Amino acid sequence: MSNVDLVIEERAASIGNFLVGRLLPFRQKRTVGPFAFIDHMGPAAVKEHDNLDVDPHPHIGLSTLTYLFEGSIMHRDSLGSHVEITPGAVNWMTAGRGVVHSERMPVNIRQEKPDTVLHGLQIWIALPKELEEIEPSFVHIEASELPSWQENGVDYKLIAGKALGHESPVPVHSPLYYIEIKSKDAATINIGAGLFGEAALYILEGEVKSGEHTYGNKNILIANDSTLCEFEMAPNTTVYIFGGDPLPEERYILWNFVSHDVERLEKAKQDWIDQNYDAFPLIEGDDKSYVPFPEGMKNFRNKTS
Repeated sequence: MSNVDLVIEERAASIGNFLVGRLLPFRQKRTVGPFAFIDHMGPAAVKEHDNLDVDPHPHIGLSTLTYLFEGSIMHRDSLGSHVEITPGAVNWMTAGRGVVHSERMPVNIRQEKPDTVLHGLQIWIALPKELEEIEPSFVHIEASELPSWQENGVDYKLIAGKALGHESPVPVHSPLYYIEIKSKDAATINIGAGLFGEAALYILEGEVKSGEHTYGNKNILIANDSTLCEFEMAPNTTVYIFGGDPLPEERYILWNFVSHDVERLEKAKQDWIDQNYDAFPLIEGDDKSYVPFPEGMKNFRNKTS
């Protein structure tokens, strides 16, 4: 990405007893297009962790996108969804006015395959203002359904959105893109003309050269103008490009909630503390525990743009 405006280095964060690499939000750049939150999970061996499970927890005002490189996660939600996420597939859950979900290691893997590694990305995408209170929904897209192609020896996959002459079946709610690019040999990429809005490039493995600078893995390169997406990939490099049109209103995050309206965040917080089942229904088959609202965050408001 020529003319890189900002470089963000992956930072360690904890979700329970499981460490992740936090990519967004960042103090100097809270969002990229509608993308408001990105965690790099793992790689982590199942046998080295007692709780790769995340108990039932709520969301509002966003869509979540889970994309795994290795391992699997069992997803359950208050809509009745019960799906195993496998590498290359997409779980797309739109929280809207409110949803509850849990993410657990499948029992058979924990018992029979303890050497399994969990590795992937979890992403929050803010909803447009007029869609923040829509009915929650869930869609699972198999890996084989995602557009994939090869150009000049480089492998491309469009995970979500519309770009480069392709469209993913993931039902997004605003103009965006999330693209996987893999190189076996050194390659020059120039795809800015097929993108729009803000753009960011995350280096999962390998190296990327932009201008006179070379960047290694676990870095995000951000360009406020997507037409600047020109860069060189070293052999055996994997990158993810994401972005799109920024939402016109400011967004705030309070724990797992995203909204343009801080009063709506306060209501969601209180509904979860009170365990208001009208706002946040129970998950059938996973209703014996839940993640409490973090005590130290009750008055915390985080502007995300």
